[in-house]
Amino acid sequence: MTSVDDIAVRRLGQRDYVPTLERMRTFTAARTEATPDELWLLQHPAVYTLGQGAAAVAVSVGIPLVKSDRGGAITYHGPGQVVLYALVDLARRGITVKRYVTLLEEAVIDLLGGRGERRPGAPGVYVAGAKLAALGIRVRRGCAYHGLSLNVDMDLAPFRAIDPCGHPGLAVTQLKDLGLEATVDEAGEALVQHFMRGLENA
Repeated sequence: MTSVDDIAVRRLGQRDYVPTLERMRTFTAARTEATPDELWLLQHPAVYTLGQGAAAVAVSVGIPLVKSDRGGAITYHGPGQVVLYALVDLARRGITVKRYVTLLEEAVIDLLGGRGERRPGAPGVYVAGAKLAALGIRVRRGCAYHGLSLNVDMDLAPFRAIDPCGHPGLAVTQLKDLGLEATVDEAGEALVQHFMRGLENA
C-alpha cells in the first residue's frame, strides 16, 4: 500500500478558472520528488473550458470560454458542481496514467454506491446514459494535475449550448436528479475520501 497520510487537502471555496489553472501549473513545475501530493476542492464561477482535444467552438450564451491544457474536449463548470483537482506524483506512487484515470472514476462510482458506469474511450462517469462526472488530466514529468468535476446541484442548462466532452446530444445529470441529496461540500468530502482510499490501495 502507498501511504496517503502526507496528502494535503485544500478546500478553496469558489475560485476563478484561469488563476487556478496557473496555480496548478506553477505547483507542478516547482515540485520535487519530496513535494507532498495535494487535493484541491473548489467550485468555479460559470465557465466553459476547452481541453487539448477540443475543436474550436463558439458559444453565444454569455459564459466565458477558456483554453486549458488538460486532456479532453469542451465542458462546463459552474456553481453547484464540485471540482477535485488532484496534484499527484504518479511516478513516485508507481501508478500508470490509465490506472490513475480509473481511480478517479472509481471514486465517483464508489460515492454512488456502485451505481455509475464507465464508457470505453470516453472518460468520466455515467448513470443511465447521462454524464454525471467529467474527467481531464495533464501529466508533466510524471506528475498529474487537473482532475474531475462532479455535478451536484446546479443549473444544467449551459451544457445544452455545447456538445459535452465533444459528444453531440450527450445528456447530463447531477446527484440531485438521481435522488442523492448532498451539498457541494459534502459531496466533495466524500469524493476525497473515496479517492484517497483508492490511491492507498493502488
